[in-house]
Amino acid sequence: MNERRQFIRIVYQAPALVRQAQSHWFADVRDISLHGILLSRPERWQPDDKAPFEVDVTLHDTEIHMTMITELVAHDSDCLRMKIVNIDIDSISHLRRLIELNVGDDELLYRELALLADLAD
Repeated sequence: MNERRQFIRIVYQAPALVRQAQSHWFADVRDISLHGILLSRPERWQPDDKAPFEVDVTLHDTEIHMTMITELVAHDSDCLRMKIVNIDIDSISHLRRLIELNVGDDELLYRELALLADLAD
């Protein structure tokens, strides 16, 4: 199987609230990147596959929340794979810092930010 990931994913466990229209579910973050997020599959998961999701992640031992709009890429009985399609400036700043602290390589982080900017164009 070919690895298609272009962004480094970091293992990060945190609680998340997933919202879609009038529904919401509690999940756990398993890993995250500048482009996507892997969540545990919530109990009673019955989404509308066509509508976007709002995911709110609370950073450990802080009052900081990262909020993002996502699209469901794939799911199975265990997890949800979501692509980040929109994220506010404060949340992307927190996400960037989280990845920076976990990657430990500024050049790699800047390469990923440039790749993300290219995808936005």
